[in-house]
Amino acid sequence: MAFVQVSLFSETLGMSTEVNAMIPLNAPLRAERGGKLPVMYLLHGLGGDHTEWTRQSAIERYAEDKGLALILPRVDRSYYTDMKQGGSYFTYLSQELPKLVQKLFPISSRREDTFVAGISMGGYGAFKLALRHPEIYAAAASLSGGVDIVGRVSGPNGFHIGEVERIFGSVGELQDSDDDLFALSDKVALMGNQPLLFQCCGTEDFLYDGNRSFLEHARQIGLQVTYEEGPGEHEWGYWDRQLRRVLDWLPL
Repeated sequence: MAFVQVSLFSETLGMSTEVNAMIPLNAPLRAERGGKLPVMYLLHGLGGDHTEWTRQSAIERYAEDKGLALILPRVDRSYYTDMKQGGSYFTYLSQELPKLVQKLFPISSRREDTFVAGISMGGYGAFKLALRHPEIYAAAASLSGGVDIVGRVSGPNGFHIGEVERIFGSVGELQDSDDDLFALSDKVALMGNQPLLFQCCGTEDFLYDGNRSFLEHARQIGLQVTYEEGPGEHEWGYWDRQLRRVLDWLPL
């Protein structure tokens, strides 16, 4: 597995940023894809960055066993959003970054080879990317994701109001927008080309109730969600265990 650290200038963000990549060197899956590799974009949590996956988990070893390339972008505290006051991180992730990394690495551009997963804030981002662009992502996984974003920003574990306004504007602007996964899933449920969704959360996690709310909504409207829960808090011990489950679930 090659580990590559990339510094690049993003035209979308208007600044330099970083992305890490893990590229398997001996992957039988390449022969089936014209020399290209299936890829998963791994999204970090709030307060973390693109380095936390290698510092806190064994994802490199897990992905090498699967022959899966990994792309680990840095998005700061953007919530994977085109911010009201800040960078257009959603556009960067969904449009500019895939083109950049496909130029640098032998990564497939086919939908059936493209996946996204994340923890906490990144779990929200993974579902948002897949639900807003089901033509790009075949599957998405949320590990203890902040998937009930409206409840998250307005509830007892919410953000400082200034941060909400910088990212989303007002709560009224957020609700029923394309940054609200409940409203977004309603739209996707009417489509024929739905991404596969994997969702998990520890029962002691402070985001557990929000995860249950999203799951119930998704099932009510007919979205197919593979869901797992069990003992666990909002921490890397739980996420590292679940990463193997996610990779086994991927349609590779």
